[in-house]
Amino acid sequence: MSVDDTRGLLYVPTSTPSADYYGGRRPGANLFAETLLCLDAATGKRRWHFQAVHHGLWDYDFPAPPNLVTIAVEGRRIDAVAQVSKQGFTYVFDRVTGKPVWPIEERPVDTATDVPGEKPWPTQPFPTKPPAFTPQGVTLEDANDLTPEIKALALEQMKKFRVGPIFTPPSLRGTLMRPSNTGGANWGGAAFDPETGLLYVKTSNYVYVNQVCKNDGSESRIDVDYRNYCTGAQTPESPLPAEILTKPPYAELVAINLNKGEIAWRVPFGEGSETLRNHPLLKGLTLPARLGTPGNAGSLVTKGGLVFVGSGERYLYAFDKATGREVSRVATGAGPDAALVAFAVAH
Repeated sequence: MSVDDTRGLLYVPTSTPSADYYGGRRPGANLFAETLLCLDAATGKRRWHFQAVHHGLWDYDFPAPPNLVTIAVEGRRIDAVAQVSKQGFTYVFDRVTGKPVWPIEERPVDTATDVPGEKPWPTQPFPTKPPAFTPQGVTLEDANDLTPEIKALALEQMKKFRVGPIFTPPSLRGTLMRPSNTGGANWGGAAFDPETGLLYVKTSNYVYVNQVCKNDGSESRIDVDYRNYCTGAQTPESPLPAEILTKPPYAELVAINLNKGEIAWRVPFGEGSETLRNHPLLKGLTLPARLGTPGNAGSLVTKGGLVFVGSGERYLYAFDKATGREVSRVATGAGPDAALVAFAVAH
């Protein structure tokens, strides 16, 4: 949650309805799930709300508190609230009225499903600005093409599943889902620089399988018709790890200009895990220096001109906040996997 203590307003992002990937027992849009609520902090009365996902089937709940920001858009000073999301959208609203700073359009989405009882919602909200900060959806054109062998294996694996744009419903066959249920953005949320109007978000770009299966009776909750799971896009017999199914980078650090509603810059984040870089299929290849390391860690921007971000590679990175250039890294011994905090101590 985030609070505007001057106005007495509380901003509360909500979770995905249960079960995350099967909605046959919860028809409709499922308001107020996957919603940003603005409440009167003194009374709890709802001032306004925005539902980012209707009838959620992807575990695309808001993973972190929103940022309270002051921006200048076309000469207007706006006290706004900016909410980053797992699906890679940044939703920006007037903090008091809830009016979107830029239009948000309800667009038709794929509703075809092979899951009995499921009725996906026919539209979803798409912000017109800023652009999505992570790749969305999967096509066969996304197959990794580092070598002909890898591309052939990637295509073979991808063709086992359903592919399509963002908000393609889960299926009995399994649907390739990007962003995954871990983002896009995740627990770490975003960091805002009031001097420049830039919002910094670390994003994960890899693919998961969103599949539902008929409950075989082993599920402890007897009211669940279909159990569901979301796994890396590989099967036990696959020689291709899920991380390299699609083209890199698999994680990025992105700076979003909230004054303009534009991406200011983006850079691959992290070298990639040792397991990935040392995979037999990649042996002898000249790989990108930064394949990208997915994870949940957040970013922290400082007045000294740096953005700090933790990595699952067991490093704390520092980047130039204006360009995304790596300035330094510090070994941490374990992978930082949460938001960072800056503080001062008295000598």
